[in-house]
Amino acid sequence: MGRGRAKAKQTKVARELKYNSPAMDIEALQRELSSNRSGEWSDEDREDSYDDGYDDYDYDRR
Repeated sequence: MGRGRAKAKQTKVARELKYNSPAMDIEALQRELSSNRSGEWSDEDREDSYDDGYDDYDYDRR
């Protein structure tokens, strides 16, 4: 019991997301996507030369 208010809030949020598109700054998005990717990891940044970078992913979860 007592789920009516929470469900109403979820319905309101879902309706707002579905029918009202948020303001989007296309120019800022384009600048972010076209900027150089200096923040990414390079092979020199890794401590372990045998680390391929994929051990953080959980493949067993389905």
